[in-house]
Amino acid sequence: MKKPTKVLTASLLAFACQSAYSADLSIEIQNLTQGIYFTPLLVAAHTPEASLFELGESASTEIEAMAEMGSLDGLMTVTTSVNADVIANPAEGLLGPSLSTTAMLTTDDSNTVLSIVGMILPSNDGFVGLDNWQIPSEAGTYTFYLNAYDAGTEANDEIRASMPVPPPLDPLLGTGGAGVTSQETNASVHIHRGNLGDADSSGGSSDMVNSIHRWLNPVAKVTVTVN
Repeated sequence: MKKPTKVLTASLLAFACQSAYSADLSIEIQNLTQGIYFTPLLVAAHTPEASLFELGESASTEIEAMAEMGSLDGLMTVTTSVNADVIANPAEGLLGPSLSTTAMLTTDDSNTVLSIVGMILPSNDGFVGLDNWQIPSEAGTYTFYLNAYDAGTEANDEIRASMPVPPPLDPLLGTGGAGVTSQETNASVHIHRGNLGDADSSGGSSDMVNSIHRWLNPVAKVTVTVN
């Protein structure tokens, strides 16, 4: 979320112009992958003028920290500054393959769009993301799917030393990879190409296993119940 001061000003103007609107939301997020984990997720309802990330634009420092290290600290500061309604880490840790977590959120009158972000592991700077989904005003259950994005801030070398390796992943990763690539040619947020991996557990180009850590979009299913 870039330029928080400017976003805050826009949000305050929007608050003055919008009619009252609030909702009680149940937000279920399911990991659809075979061998990918999500780091602690951030679920935020905010004004349409704010944005956690935008495709085709450079990632903010807060998105970079989330996508490379799984850190939500910067995003928590920025979302708080724009009076977003936020749930951080609903799974209370990593969200493993096929597992689901649910966030309960009551939105403010002006916070009419929903965003979700969380790093995907293993990856260099990949993240699952939802950008400014319009929260329906009509009660009901709504289901949609999320893609994995590349923050464009780090080369996808697929080397374990370049990414966090928490205990669930450690025995699944190889070592001694030479590196798939040493540069990132697309410095904007874009659709992730997916992990390439290889079948050599002690060498090759990647420390990821091609039969476990590859994925195809979408990587997550979201079910929102509006009460």
